[in-house]
Amino acid sequence: MTRTSRIAGAAALSLIALTACSPAEGAATSDSAADSASAGSTSQASPTAAIAQAEVDSAIADIEKKYDARVGVHAMDTSDGSTIEHRSKERFGFASTIKSFAVAELLARTTPAELDEHVTWTKEDVEKAGYAPVTEKHLGDGLPLEKVAEAAIRVSDNAAANIVFDHIDGPKGLDSALEDLGDSTTEVIDREPDLNTIDPGSADNTTTPAAFSNDLAALLEPEHLSDEDRTVLIDWMSDNETGDPLIRAGAPAGWTVADKSGHADALRNDVAVVFPPKRDPIVIAIMTENNDPNTESDAELIEDTAHAVLGAFE
Repeated sequence: MTRTSRIAGAAALSLIALTACSPAEGAATSDSAADSASAGSTSQASPTAAIAQAEVDSAIADIEKKYDARVGVHAMDTSDGSTIEHRSKERFGFASTIKSFAVAELLARTTPAELDEHVTWTKEDVEKAGYAPVTEKHLGDGLPLEKVAEAAIRVSDNAAANIVFDHIDGPKGLDSALEDLGDSTTEVIDREPDLNTIDPGSADNTTTPAAFSNDLAALLEPEHLSDEDRTVLIDWMSDNETGDPLIRAGAPAGWTVADKSGHADALRNDVAVVFPPKRDPIVIAIMTENNDPNTESDAELIEDTAHAVLGAFE
């Protein structure tokens, strides 16, 4: 499929995002102990909003107990800024969810001609990355940069993500780009696969659900990403191969989910722009970590959390 046909096919979702969104609040900057200790909060004072938040808090408490995990959530209705939150300012390793923002920065920096440029890589690049289902098949011939970026989103190809990093001045370049979105919380330090390793007590390669949710909202604004680039990004996130059992599985019927997942052993995350029919989009970040670091995270943990949170916006 050509870039033009992709843009045409996804234009409706991007148009909704552009015309419906109100400006996002700045990305969360506080990760103090007091903030982390608070399990849930809401930005609205109405009785209806308070009831919805309380119901979600109760549901997520049950989910945390069921899966023996810590769950962080920040979801915002872009029409009015109302939120549902749970541990939204606690830190989590971001894992591969960071690829959505790396690719967004690449799209913002490059022209269509630059995205058409052919790039190549080595066998060592693929082996170091650890997971490279697309790039390992093109060691000899390479791919256009746009196809590499698409692989980083659709199949979470690690080597592709590292090539994207090469074109945005590395992790430091992405960290700076996130600061331009208003995010002084996220700490992008490493490339793949090292960004998946989180040292206890370190903020390196971590973020908060509030920060990533607000970053997504910022990308819906024209000053941060052009209409064309946003359309391409939403298209790739809407049809990726890793998100089906996560937020997409927990969303109400008929809602379209553009997401990017992340997974590393006991960590499992998903960030998404969710499009309810004939309504403004909802941005949501769900981040989880098993209490036992030696256990594998469960995709149904994300699905159940998404079901509880997005149900509050119906």
